[in-house]
Amino acid sequence: MRRITASLRSRLDRLVAAAPERLRDERGDVPGWVLITLMTAGLVIVVWGLAGPALGSIFESAIARVTGF
Repeated sequence: MRRITASLRSRLDRLVAAAPERLRDERGDVPGWVLITLMTAGLVIVVWGLAGPALGSIFESAIARVTGF
């Protein structure tokens, strides 16, 4: 049992020691995530602009059918 505990402790110590380096590596990709977010927002705006009126009419007809009962 002590050997397993020592092995796990050793692995944990290595992970903790390497953590700051890993965090620095992850921070470098922020502009990429910003670009992905902006592109996704742009796509949503375009699709909403094209399909918005059709989706609105479908919704209104569905509500009219439900309230007609």
